[in-house]
Formats: sequence, C-alpha cells, structure tokens
Amino acid sequence: MIVYATHKGGKYLPLEESLKIQPEGKRNLYVNITNRCNCSCVFCLRNMKKMAEESSLWLKKEPSLEEIERELDSVPWEYIKEVVFCGFGEPTQRQDVLAALLHYVKERHPGMATRLNTNGLGELEYGREIAADYEGVLDTVSISLNASNAERYLELTRAKHGIASYEGMLTFAEHCKKYVPHVVLTVVDRVEDAEEIARCRKICEERNLTLRVREYEDS
Repeated sequence: MIVYATHKGGKYLPLEESLKIQPEGKRNLYVNITNRCNCSCVFCLRNMKKMAEESSLWLKKEPSLEEIERELDSVPWEYIKEVVFCGFGEPTQRQDVLAALLHYVKERHPGMATRLNTNGLGELEYGREIAADYEGVLDTVSISLNASNAERYLELTRAKHGIASYEGMLTFAEHCKKYVPHVVLTVVDRVEDAEEIARCRKICEERNLTLRVREYEDS
C-alpha cells in the first residue's frame, strides 16, 4: 500500500476498508514511499509483522512521485485530519520525493497537518542540513531516539552510519527546531526500562525537546 489508515489492533488498511469499518470521523492518512531503511532495528516490525498481501506495507516496487501524487489525488480528503509520512521504510531515503510531496499536500490542501516519522539519520545520509527542506511544509517531525547513549542506540538500531548515528540524529532534531513547529523524540516501552526512559527524558529536557513514549506494537 502507498496510502493507508491505521486501526486498533495494529491494523493497516486501505482507505476504502478503513471507511467501511469507521464511516464517520476523521483519521490520519499514512503515506508509504519506500522499503529502504538505513537502520535494522532489533524490534522492527518489518521482520515480524504478518500482513495480508492486499494490506501489506511492503511495496512490490518503489512508486514514482507521479504515482504517489495520483494516489493522493484519489483520497477522500474530507475524512483526513493529518498526513503522516511513515511506512516500513525510512521516508528520508527518498528526500527529494518526500519534500516534493510535502509541498504537493500543502499546495492542494492548505491547513492540512503534516508529519514525518523518521529515524533522524537523513543528514548523515546526505551530508547536508536536510531539515531546511521542511520549512513551511512540515508541522511535526517525530524522531526515534531509542536510547540514552550512542552505544545502546547502535545496539538497538544497527544503524548504517555506526556510532556517529546517535549524535547525528540528535543534531538533526536540533536543526529541525529552526524549521518545524513541533519536534518530538520517541522511545518504545517494553524495549527500554523505566530508568532508561528517565535518562532519555533528561536528554530531551536538556535540549528543549519533547519526549513521547510509544506503546510497543505486537506482531
């Protein structure tokens, strides 16, 4: 699926199915643009979640910008409250396409809330300050903090960029504060204990960032 909605029980559904289950009220629209990721997290659902083919987030091929735009054009926008770029891959692996789609949404649906869920390693990937690409088109960025130190972070994420990944992710969060109104860092419960989460919270407080503890999703 390129676009989808989420429902209780960890269900990812095409919008048509989502509207059958929940015909009233607004929901988030999730946009899935790649399978590629520069992390291989030990807790990632990519390797654990069983999904029916018709509702799978694994893309058979990477969609072009035009294909994604056509999917967006077919969306019943009266039911959408926020557009979230998030799939089984890391959206910033296609940074140019991501930025173009953010502009596409804002130009056609002014006032629509936008969010990016990311591992925060895009600036290490490209060697530049990609946060500037989000100015005026991204309302919220949610970055996976995962741990309170670089060694634990690398153990959990097995990130492509090695031990430098942790500081690179935090630097990206700092850069985002200049361009994105809401910058949130996340950790997953049941992956980290209360003491580690407290240390993560302190790191966020020191950098004037918001921490959100995400509920672990079973496969």
